[in-house]
Amino acid sequence: MLNIILNKTKGDRWIWLIVILLSLWSLLAVYSSTGTLAYKRGVGTETILMKHLMFIVGGIGLMYFSHLLDYRYYAGISKILMIITIPLLLYTLVFGSSINEASRWVTIPIINQTFQTSDMAKLALITFLARTLTRKQENIKDVKKAFLPIMGSVCAVFILIALANLSTALMLFGVSILLLIIGRISIKQISIVCLAGLILLTGVVFLGPRRKTYVSRIEAFMHPEKADPDKSFQANQSKIAIATGGVFGKGPGNSTQRNFLPHPYSDFVFAVIVEEYGLIGALVLVSLYLVFLWRCILIVTRSPKAFGALLAAGLSFSLTIQAFANMAVAVGLGPVTGVPLPLVSMGGTSILFTSIAFGIILSVSRDIDEKENSSEKKVIIGEIPAMD
Repeated sequence: MLNIILNKTKGDRWIWLIVILLSLWSLLAVYSSTGTLAYKRGVGTETILMKHLMFIVGGIGLMYFSHLLDYRYYAGISKILMIITIPLLLYTLVFGSSINEASRWVTIPIINQTFQTSDMAKLALITFLARTLTRKQENIKDVKKAFLPIMGSVCAVFILIALANLSTALMLFGVSILLLIIGRISIKQISIVCLAGLILLTGVVFLGPRRKTYVSRIEAFMHPEKADPDKSFQANQSKIAIATGGVFGKGPGNSTQRNFLPHPYSDFVFAVIVEEYGLIGALVLVSLYLVFLWRCILIVTRSPKAFGALLAAGLSFSLTIQAFANMAVAVGLGPVTGVPLPLVSMGGTSILFTSIAFGIILSVSRDIDEKENSSEKKVIIGEIPAMD
């Protein structure tokens, strides 16, 4: 069965294997941690699990079709995505559904499913930057032709996301800077972008609509002994879950802190995983993301085209940084944020757009493999002596 699946998929087999393992682990973790949520909604845990399973299956389907599409088509798609993304982010800030004092979601009519617009914005900005950096290489140091369009897109998306979701905005900004460095933007121009980002960040933290939330979270992280117990409740419960997990964990489904953590199935799913699977399980999960990053770096170094290399680099950095940011918050190495664990946390649009990102990386890998195989065949044919 596994051979049949692998024969129908192309691209890096290690990445496909990691996707399957993370998806299976996600089903176990979500099923274990949604008991309280099911009780509040008045439904069975199986109902929530089936909905989550549908998103995972849908995500794998999107990944499959995304990896079949030639990655060069994403250059044109990125322009359309950016044209849609900016107005959609504005609409979300003004008319979006407010959850936990943050307007990050737009409710899709008829199906009544919330849609987090920053998920699409991440994909749009990274693909757009990869396209722009590739096409502007001849004029890369030209301020008007190259620098201003790049700086404008990065700063516009950053501020529109940061007003409601600062953690996601900061990670996306960091990935954008990495792409600018890889894309041979001068240090002087990168410094200007960083300065502009710092000014926008200061304005959001001290003047934005969620300034009190940001300040309280930073204070709770820096001085936990002085923090309001309500502000540090999530972090404390997460630490208890990790501490009681030990080396081998309590076993699948035996978490106790899932009943106290506010979001054990999304923001703090890593804490539940450590509690149930222990240090061994945590190391395995961390290793999966590290192997994924390693395979993506190989794709970047093997890619003959700049666009493919920038695309794979940007998307892989984004997914890996998000994963380690989520895990860092769970173990107390960062202030509380609302960042999900890619392909593991329960979510709707987050899983779908993450799957598309994986699919695009696999599309780049598929193109590399096909060209390398074609070159090998030409070499072999060329070595066959002519018959009299």
